[in-house]
Amino acid sequence: MPPIIITDTREQKPLIFQHLASESGTLQSGDYSIKGLVHDFAVERKSIADLCQSVTRGRERFERELHRLRGFAFARILIVGSPHEVQAIAHSAKAVFSSLTAMETRWNLPVVWEPSPELAARLVERWAWFFWRERSAVGRAAGACPIPAAVANGHTAAMVSAS
Repeated sequence: MPPIIITDTREQKPLIFQHLASESGTLQSGDYSIKGLVHDFAVERKSIADLCQSVTRGRERFERELHRLRGFAFARILIVGSPHEVQAIAHSAKAVFSSLTAMETRWNLPVVWEPSPELAARLVERWAWFFWRERSAVGRAAGACPIPAAVANGHTAAMVSAS
C-alpha cells in the first residue's frame, strides 16, 4: 500500500495529486504530510503572494510555523512560482530573498521553487514516496517495489532559493 498524502484542512487552494492518494486532515505543522508519519514529514507550501506577506507583515507567525518544523526528519518550504514573480510583485524583492535565506539558514529548512502547482504536486508526491519507503515499516518491506513511473518521471525545477 503506497503512502497517503495528508493535506491540512486549512489549506485554501490545495495541490491536486495525480499519482498518490490524498486525504484532508488537521496538521500541527506544515501543509502536507504522510499518513502515519505526520510528526516526521512536513512540507510548508507558499504561493508568491503568501510568501511576500509571510516574510513581512506575517513574519512572526511564519517563524513560529518554521520553528515547529525543527524536529522533523524531512521538512521543506515549497514555493509555487518563480523568483522573477517575487521581483514583479514585491516592493522589496531583495528583502524577501534575504529573509528567505536567513530563515533557510536559521531553521535548516531547504527552500525549493516549483513554477506551477502541477509540478509542485508531483514533487510532493516524489518526496512522500521516497520518505515513506525509507522510513516506514510498510515502505521498507515494499522496498523492492519500484516507485511508480508517473511519480518518478516528472520534471521538476527544484531550484534552491537564489538571493
